[in-house]
Amino acid sequence: MSSNQQRLVSLDAFRGATVAGMLLVNNPGSWSNLYAPLEHAPWHGWTPTDMIFPCFLWIMGVSLAFSFARRGATGADRSALFRHVLQRSAIIVGLGWLMVVFPFGLLPAHHFSPTTMRLPGVLPRIGVCYLVAGAIFLRCGPRGLVTWTVGLLAAYWAMLKLIPVPGYGAGVLEATGSLPWWIDSQVLAGHTWSGAPVPGFDPEGILSTIPAIATVLLGALAGLWLRGAAAPQKKALGLLAGGLVLLGVGELMSVWLPINKNLWTSSYTVFMAGWAMGLLAAFYWLIDVRGWRRWAAPFVWYGMNALALFVLSGLVAKLLGLIQWAGTDGTAKVSLKGWIYAHGFTPFASPINASLLFAVAFVLFFLGVAWVMARRKWFLKI
Repeated sequence: MSSNQQRLVSLDAFRGATVAGMLLVNNPGSWSNLYAPLEHAPWHGWTPTDMIFPCFLWIMGVSLAFSFARRGATGADRSALFRHVLQRSAIIVGLGWLMVVFPFGLLPAHHFSPTTMRLPGVLPRIGVCYLVAGAIFLRCGPRGLVTWTVGLLAAYWAMLKLIPVPGYGAGVLEATGSLPWWIDSQVLAGHTWSGAPVPGFDPEGILSTIPAIATVLLGALAGLWLRGAAAPQKKALGLLAGGLVLLGVGELMSVWLPINKNLWTSSYTVFMAGWAMGLLAAFYWLIDVRGWRRWAAPFVWYGMNALALFVLSGLVAKLLGLIQWAGTDGTAKVSLKGWIYAHGFTPFASPINASLLFAVAFVLFFLGVAWVMARRKWFLKI
């Protein structure tokens, strides 16, 4: 097998680190006690937490370049590849909706109704982005991918700035009054995230999926570079240089269009792709070029079953909150998560550190699950 066809261990490790980061920031002991880097930026600006989702989408784009080449080498034509993309996208979206409806109203604390279930979300966005980016990738070469990426980012920027929102006008970049908010509140009324900055808005909504697709395409371009004939050291240097350029361009763009994860602004897209490119450069140089792999084994375990672990951890986290019983006073409800947190963490650390330790323990628990799955060669493939 040629070096261009080998599986990149660094890509698995980077994907795994991203999933572990998702679990860490999504599962604190208490949402009232968080270190600032583990919170999303309230609106404009960014934190390390805001890097996680775009990195995952970007990694998916890198994987596109490798998986399509591998399937093409086994005889799959463009139609077969697109059928695979369509099937995989549907499964990912379906898993996202499963996480919303689970446990189907079977626990007293869970009240489910199809009329109010959230339709957007992390996995639905991943599924839609995979579908559209996959279709574009199958039809375009590198120049076409660049054209599509620039076109999507420019079109979204223009829509945010130029299309007037009824009652608010054009160019509003606050939660209420922005074009993404208006579209989501009209089209997805009753089906958006209850924890959004304002009612009717969704951070994984309809319009902001456009630049998220560009995030995947930027990853696909990096994947093509990694599949090229350049020496490994040159590939690592090229990734680093490209990442620095994208960081600079994203920062420059933010002068006119703020970096904003909720709106997934074009500047945010480019800036976070720069971070992803630079981080993969580091992983690639350490693991695939230098051959230092032992330190990355836990991330590789996570990365080889990323989707399965994300879904399973989400279901477990939901159950921890929904399994409840009456407290000692007979009125207040105590959740299983709250009991574990109160008895296993708060007696031994300050509130903010206890909250962090709970999240770390959650990550380590699923690291054990990932290790068992890897050792037994249980890999979820869709």
